[in-house]
Amino acid sequence: MDVNVLEDLLEERRFTELKAILEGMQEADVAEFIDEVDNPKSSLLAFRLLQKEMASDVFSFLSTEKQAELCTLVNDEELDDLIDELFFDDMIDLIEEVPANVVKKILKNATETERRLINQFLNYPEDSAGSLMTIEFVDLKKEMTVAEAIERIRKIGVDKETIYTCYVIDHKRILEGLVSLRDLVLAKPDEILNNIMETDIIFAHTGDDQEEIADTIKKYDFLSMPVVDKEQRLVGIITIDDVVDVIQEENEEDFQRMAALEPDEEDYLDASTFKLAKRRIVWLAVLMVSATFTQIINEAYIDVTAAITDLVVFMTMLTGTSGNVGAQSSTLVIRSLTLGEVDFSDLFRVFMKELRVSFVVAVPLALMNFARIFFFGSYAGNLRIAMTVNFTMICTIIFAALVGGMLPIVAKKCRLDPALMASPLITTIVDACSLLIYFNVASFIYGL
Repeated sequence: MDVNVLEDLLEERRFTELKAILEGMQEADVAEFIDEVDNPKSSLLAFRLLQKEMASDVFSFLSTEKQAELCTLVNDEELDDLIDELFFDDMIDLIEEVPANVVKKILKNATETERRLINQFLNYPEDSAGSLMTIEFVDLKKEMTVAEAIERIRKIGVDKETIYTCYVIDHKRILEGLVSLRDLVLAKPDEILNNIMETDIIFAHTGDDQEEIADTIKKYDFLSMPVVDKEQRLVGIITIDDVVDVIQEENEEDFQRMAALEPDEEDYLDASTFKLAKRRIVWLAVLMVSATFTQIINEAYIDVTAAITDLVVFMTMLTGTSGNVGAQSSTLVIRSLTLGEVDFSDLFRVFMKELRVSFVVAVPLALMNFARIFFFGSYAGNLRIAMTVNFTMICTIIFAALVGGMLPIVAKKCRLDPALMASPLITTIVDACSLLIYFNVASFIYGL
């Protein structure tokens, strides 16, 4: 259904038609429509057209920002119904977004155990496993038979976020193993879990970084991953849907850092002019200051450019080409770091690969450019200009590729985001070094 048609029905207050259409749609599609309604009161009107059961499902698909918006508008009874339908980790995300008065209403109707758990979750670092996990999982005891385990899943599984992987714990909640629903279904009813559970478990600690956890789940194709505390007690699990959100968030952050922007989750159109300017100005100032090295190099070799004014014509081409090469190398290496294909131990291998690739790229480009300069245009027949420019091109392309390949790996080793070493910063470094190489090559060839 066209969203514009739904918005027109809502704006024209043709609620009967709109309700009939919404009830025939998938919950995720309805949530997408409500998310796109800008006016909060109109969002609430559309939401209240839904039947109670469907409204609860739609609410779970809404963005956290829209959920928070609706929570401020509904009455206490409606709020209780909506919160009850959320999984615990989704409720924590919502509590972090809503105003203090709404948080009080949520906590007021929570049990003592729920309030304690909520406070515990809110105290975990923002990007940690503890803040990402959910407590809705199926726990079993190793002394249980398969029949007893399946009966427990039937009893408590309806309220759990996933039942496909169940976790085996002891009386102190120490994680001892895991068993899949598939294994339970295929095993004999009187089989003991201790005999069929998997004990070689990959797990996370509550303080582990969410990006590392996402990489692990992606590597092993897990549907969920257990989270333990310092005493190895099972406290929660992280499910694949949460990992997908983490990967999207991390990709958005890397994209912004690669463009020399401070990461921010707020939508572009919703952000204020001052906030957008603040995000940009810090890195622009850093890059501007770092560009003074280029100025210093120009000033140091002013005698060379004064003696050979033709050199100035080719400076932009050389710095632009080397900057593009550096950006290509850094992009490929950052991608490989993100996918876990390379790490610091591969530094020399990356160095040699970029050295070979850059040489194969540099020589044909230099030969093409030599022919262009020597046989055509204003500098036809000027061998020294052609040699200066194109020998510099070979050197700067190789240098730019090595810098672009090395810096992201070194940054990650220093616990910095490799995306910081992307295009703007590398281009600034390479530009300065390209000019340094250019002027020294010219000085040698021209005997200055």
